[in-house]
Amino acid sequence: MHQQLHQVLQTLTPIPDNELHKIESLFRPVQLAKGQFFVRAGDVPQTLGFVNSGLLRLYYIDNEGNEWTKSFCAENSFVAAYSALLLDEASRLFVETLEDTMLLVANYSPFQALCNEHPCWQVINRQLAEMLFIKKEKREATLLLDDAPTRYLNFLAEYPALEPRLKQYHIASYLGITPVTLSRIRANLNVKN
Repeated sequence: MHQQLHQVLQTLTPIPDNELHKIESLFRPVQLAKGQFFVRAGDVPQTLGFVNSGLLRLYYIDNEGNEWTKSFCAENSFVAAYSALLLDEASRLFVETLEDTMLLVANYSPFQALCNEHPCWQVINRQLAEMLFIKKEKREATLLLDDAPTRYLNFLAEYPALEPRLKQYHIASYLGITPVTLSRIRANLNVKN
């Protein structure tokens, strides 16, 4: 499991072997069954996860009980309620497994301490933050500027091969539309369900 994490981290920057071994003591395996939560709204998160296998959905629930999907995390991605983690405050976000999921999980404080020990971890930390910022900015732009069919096509481009693993209402929630509207868009684009 750690080898997969090593490979992903090494794509960000070269990491000396002795530094890679340090990460093994921080990240421990955690298995979550489908439908379990990595983070619940109201929790003060303390951990950062790396997805070895499986799929998670990050979403909000508004005052009327509507779910609004923020993003999805599949294999080889990091997952957390980042702003709540960084600010040490209660999350407004739910992070739920959509499939049986195997994670490597680290307490954030020791991970941050490691990031201060060697320049390679500082580069990784910066690159992860940059990737999150870019993803967030693109997501905001598409929600504000694009019509629903364009948002759907952007979803397919951002999450290739993920659509068959998701329920239609999860995708619709991500796009900010109803499942009925999503069905119409798919029909107009001749997309198979």
